[in-house]
Amino acid sequence: MEFSIERQDQELRVTLQGRLDTVTTPEVNEKVTEALGGSVVCILEAEGLEYISSAGLRLLLLLHKRMAAAGGRLLLRNVRPGVRDILEMTGFASFLAIE
Repeated sequence: MEFSIERQDQELRVTLQGRLDTVTTPEVNEKVTEALGGSVVCILEAEGLEYISSAGLRLLLLLHKRMAAAGGRLLLRNVRPGVRDILEMTGFASFLAIE
């Protein structure tokens, strides 16, 4: 998993490449949490996200809840069909903002 984090004003953009799974999720969680403070929008650029496990889904849920509690929002962009299928099958697509 490779990822980058960019902050511009109150927007945090996280670009994901590879697999968001049990091995990679803890580091992504740590770095995104450190950078999240004061963000109104957290955008996950998921074009390079090939796979997401239950650990990755838990991270999305955690980020969604954090952003909602702070009056902000989590947005997933450019989600691949395979990952979108997982989000739909698990019900995550019903409450996450996906573009």
